[in-house]
Amino acid sequence: MNVIKRTFLTAAAALLAAAWAPAALAQQDNLVETIKQRGKLMVGFSSFVPWAMRDKQGQWVGFEIDVATKFAKDLGVQIELVPTAWDAIIPSLIGGKFDVIIGGMSITPQRQQQIDFTEGYSNSGQGVAASKKVAANLKWPEGYNSANVTFTCRRGATPCKLIEERFPKATLRQFDDDAIAFQEVINGNAHATITSEPKPTFFVLKNPDTLFKPVQENITSNTEGFGVRKGNPKALAAFNAWIAQNRDWVRSRHNYWFKTQDWASQVPST
Repeated sequence: MNVIKRTFLTAAAALLAAAWAPAALAQQDNLVETIKQRGKLMVGFSSFVPWAMRDKQGQWVGFEIDVATKFAKDLGVQIELVPTAWDAIIPSLIGGKFDVIIGGMSITPQRQQQIDFTEGYSNSGQGVAASKKVAANLKWPEGYNSANVTFTCRRGATPCKLIEERFPKATLRQFDDDAIAFQEVINGNAHATITSEPKPTFFVLKNPDTLFKPVQENITSNTEGFGVRKGNPKALAAFNAWIAQNRDWVRSRHNYWFKTQDWASQVPST
C-alpha cells in the first residue's frame, strides 16, 4: 500500500511540475517587458579604460557606456548605470541587482555555466608594441623568435606565458608594472612588449617616434557579449537582434575608443 501510495504521489508531483513549468518559464522570461514597464534599463559594469571611466565632470564615459546608452534609447527607456566590482558582477546579475552586464565581459565556458551570453559584439586581446630603434627591421613574427631579441612583460600576467610559448628563443624580462615594461622598449633596451589592448595602441600613439606596431591585429582574441540571467531566451533574442542591426555603429565606436586618443582630453590624466 505504501509503495502504491508513494508511486501515486510521485506521479502526481511530476504532472504538477510539468503543468507548472511553462507558466514558471513564462514568468521568468519577461525581462524585456519588465524593463519597458519599469521604463529603465539597469546595466552592470566595472571601470576599465576605455570601456568605462569617469570624465572630468565625474560622468561615466567610454565604449561600453556608449553601447549601453544607445541600447537603452533604442528600447525606448532610460538607463541606470550600476558600477560594480568585477569580482562581484556575475553574482550581482544573478541576484537581480541589474538587468544585463554590458562591460567588456569575454564569453568563456566557465561563465556560460553561470549566465547566458548574447552573440559577440566586440573583441579584445593581446597586442604588441616594438622599438623603432632596435626592432624596425625584424619580420613579424618569425624575426622575433631569436636569442638576440628581448621581450618585456608585466610579471605574472598572461602575456609573459604567451611570450614564452610563442617566442621560446627570445629573452624575457619581467617587471612589476606595464609602464616600466613599455619604458624599456621606448628606451631601446628591449625589442618589444606584449600586453592587453588597447595599451599597446595607446603607447604607440603617444610615442610615435620611438614605438610602432609590428602587427596591427590582436595576437590573441576574446569575444565579448552582453551577460543575462539564465532563463530569458526572449530577451536574448531581442538583444541579439539589436547587436545584429547595430554592428557597424558598434564597430565605429570601438574604433574611436580603442584606436584613437581623440577622447583623452575628456578624462583626467592617468
